[in-house]
Amino acid sequence: MGKLRRGMEFFIPSYWEIQVTFCAAVFIMFLYYLYTNFLCSNNGTERELEEEENNEEIQKEDFEDSEKIKQIRGESNSNSAFVIQVELLAAKNLVAANINGTSDPYAIITCGEEKRFSSMVPGSRNPIWGEEFNFLVDSIPTEVHVEIYDWDIVWKSNVLGSLTVPVRTEMQESAVWYELDSTGEVCLQIKPLKLAETSARVLNNFPGANARRRISNLDRPGLTVVHQKPGPMQTIFGLPPDEVVEHSYSCALERSFLYHGRMYVSAWHICFHSNVFSKQIKVVIPFGDIDEIRKSQHALINPAITIVLRTGAGGYGVPPLSSPDGRVNYMFASFWNRSHTMRILQKSAENYLAMLLAEKKEWEQSAKRAHSSSVRRPINETVIPENNADVTAKIQPFIKEEVLVSIFEDVFPCTAEQFFFSLLNDDSKYIAEYRSKRQDLDLNMGQWHVAEEYDGQVREITYRSICRSPMCPPYTAVTEWQHFVLSSDKSKLVFETVQQVHDVPFGSYFEIHCRWSLETNSPSSCTLNIKVGAHFKKWCPMQSKIKTGAVEEYKKEVDQMLEIARAYLQNNSSSNNDNNDIVQV
Repeated sequence: MGKLRRGMEFFIPSYWEIQVTFCAAVFIMFLYYLYTNFLCSNNGTERELEEEENNEEIQKEDFEDSEKIKQIRGESNSNSAFVIQVELLAAKNLVAANINGTSDPYAIITCGEEKRFSSMVPGSRNPIWGEEFNFLVDSIPTEVHVEIYDWDIVWKSNVLGSLTVPVRTEMQESAVWYELDSTGEVCLQIKPLKLAETSARVLNNFPGANARRRISNLDRPGLTVVHQKPGPMQTIFGLPPDEVVEHSYSCALERSFLYHGRMYVSAWHICFHSNVFSKQIKVVIPFGDIDEIRKSQHALINPAITIVLRTGAGGYGVPPLSSPDGRVNYMFASFWNRSHTMRILQKSAENYLAMLLAEKKEWEQSAKRAHSSSVRRPINETVIPENNADVTAKIQPFIKEEVLVSIFEDVFPCTAEQFFFSLLNDDSKYIAEYRSKRQDLDLNMGQWHVAEEYDGQVREITYRSICRSPMCPPYTAVTEWQHFVLSSDKSKLVFETVQQVHDVPFGSYFEIHCRWSLETNSPSSCTLNIKVGAHFKKWCPMQSKIKTGAVEEYKKEVDQMLEIARAYLQNNSSSNNDNNDIVQV
């Protein structure tokens, strides 16, 4: 019995041994949790810091990669464009990348500077996709490059084969099987379509077109680029500097399993980044390609949000999920509050559409203003319209009345007529003198001329204004459109300006509108009222700060402008008196 008891004690663990084993297992699981959640995330953070340092080095070199930014936005200087419609139909006899003799293939299709992802077909060497991709290019001939990959849950995807198809104006419209450079074939149908114009009406029919119309003053030649500290949109996703994160959420992307990461929402994109098991996943979805945002269900207790893209959009960053109607989608789950996130995403999509409509109207008005300022008519002297019954009678407003606030009202020592002919006339040196004392550079003044769109006359001036803000370059490029109306009896003058600052943070988002109203009240004086305001063409996170700063800065300018104007009028009056004395002698 003693031997049996000792044998049982040897094979059957005691209660103390069970406790020790259990504690050791819990401790090992805890160490593994720390490793997967903190160490891996730290590695991802180190990579993001390295990317941020690279971005700062690039910005210190005055954005030598500005062409890359243009490619991201899809901007073009040409007056026409082409849409390359690529249909990825199927593939056959692909390389077996999995142990069971199959593959999980997906395709990356590149045309011009645009790249799209197809959906992933699990467990097949002969996948069928039936997906369409639309690419916008500036000219043809061009090339369509197709790479087939095998999706891997943890490791980097392996290339199964690739091919390049030249695109010409005349191509076979039926589907063609192309051989890969390794093993297998891919069936493609490619149709090049020429667009007569890159207008909003035409481009709206194609996914990705809205991004091409996005114009930023950062890419305008001859302008100084502001060195702003990059945010997640720049360091992680490589988006242009004016992309700002408005909302961010912790969530997971549904693929082979849930890849936990973070969603970033800006005015133009919905982005997602994940770094699980050191596998980097980046998804960049333009709002212009989103067809629908709807609630869905990943599991019984895990509500999700599905973002459905328009037909022809393709995927961005990783393979999307396919659907029977030909559209692809991305599913995100594990939100803390799905209803709140859903409302924000839908509101952001609505804001994007409203922003496009507002920008379209602003661009049309700016185009009219620029066209009016660019027309040159042979006028030897300033012509003041005599048939204006009222100063306020305009064909259309030159500035936005609702944004103006009064900053100055007082008596000025000259009449409204004298104010115009002495200070604003084409022959006047007042503006040049004022800009010189401000130490502004490169002043270029146009001449007053009649505009069909507005009463009175308009002109355009450009200069580089000194800027002492650490957020701006030393000299900021400014375009100023000026407009005046003088009443028929020359007793009332309305002088309006619209300033567009080109190379400051969010400079393309707003304009500075100003109105000077003068009414003669005696033979040697008039009442002067000055109003100013910031008109925003689209929303930006610093809107209230910009409004306040613009008003305060213009108040300082007004004090200096009026001081120089009084001295200029006094000098002119003294010169005229001296000339009269010489004539009398």
